[in-house]
Amino acid sequence: MKAVCWHGSHDVRVDTVPDPKILNPGDAIIKITSTAICGSDLHLYDGYIPTMKSGDILGHEFMGEVVEVGPNVKKLKVGDRVVVPFTISCGSCFFCKRDLWSLCDNSNPNSGLVEKMYGHSPSGLFGYSHLLGGYAGGQAEYARVPFADVGPLKVADGLSDEQVLFLTDIFPTGYMAAENCDIEPGDTVAVWGCGPVGQFAIRSALMLGAERVIAIDCVPERLQLAEKAGAEIINFEEVDAGVALKEMTGGRGPDRCIEAVGMESHGMDAMGVVDKVKQAVRLETGRPHALRQAIVACRKGGTVSIPGVYGGFVDKIPMGAIVNKALTLKSGQTHVHRYLRPLMERIQKGDIDPTFVITHRLNLEEASRGYEIFKHKKDNCIKVVLKP
Repeated sequence: MKAVCWHGSHDVRVDTVPDPKILNPGDAIIKITSTAICGSDLHLYDGYIPTMKSGDILGHEFMGEVVEVGPNVKKLKVGDRVVVPFTISCGSCFFCKRDLWSLCDNSNPNSGLVEKMYGHSPSGLFGYSHLLGGYAGGQAEYARVPFADVGPLKVADGLSDEQVLFLTDIFPTGYMAAENCDIEPGDTVAVWGCGPVGQFAIRSALMLGAERVIAIDCVPERLQLAEKAGAEIINFEEVDAGVALKEMTGGRGPDRCIEAVGMESHGMDAMGVVDKVKQAVRLETGRPHALRQAIVACRKGGTVSIPGVYGGFVDKIPMGAIVNKALTLKSGQTHVHRYLRPLMERIQKGDIDPTFVITHRLNLEEASRGYEIFKHKKDNCIKVVLKP
């Protein structure tokens, strides 16, 4: 089959690789009909996630048709159309039973590697390094899906691929980021980063009752899309975002802050330059400029929600602000399984049409170009969908 493979920093290619096979009795094989390039894939593309190996198949946002099932699979049959969560979960461990699916104890066969860094291992992820399981990803023609009776969800009749594809990651991720804010009536929510996850966080915050949402970015088309959703906007290249947020909230600061940028945020000050240099020479694994700003900007007693991806260690986090302002921080890989059905129902009811975020539709063979335009935000690119 054809698959998008990682061969090093800024080097992804469409290779011919062996078809996936049933390895365990609970596996299913999916013929992929739609897949996407995610913002977190760019951390792999840029070489910031360790334990990647040349030839690894990328991609964790995918859906398609079941073409083969293992003997223990009872809930799926050949021909079913499904979306597949990017987190891989067993369904029976301590964490899965508590609806904490991305913390599954049993789906990362390389958990020992992660425990050295984090103390404990999260779940395995599709297409996201050997640190998180070494699973082949879904930017391909076919994919093997473990624990097939636990993860994949059958697509409701009448819904197109593009309406449900983002249930695999970015829609639940944006929604969980907003839900983690514990939004109350009258709240102002500030969102750093208006990429795809930020866009869904903006819309989710409004769905969950935020009175105001303020979106922070510097890319005109992203800010326009945020404004179209009902957000007020700040272009951080034109004004100091921290100062602007104080002015817009009467000096109090936003009640809730969502940091949807992650380890490659761009600082405009001297500290941002230092972060970039330290990350380049691996003295720091992430650039937390947006995170620092969210913590300092948040009002006293507020909540900072962090869906942005961080893989290791970051410097100069303002712990004084966290402690002395009594802030609550919430984060985590998304518990996608928790949100699949309720968010599919929202799509069916017309509460949201996730296709709004798609700007580019390419064939799988054009994946290298897709990564290039997505990374460098060429041609007003916000989200790329690939068709095998």
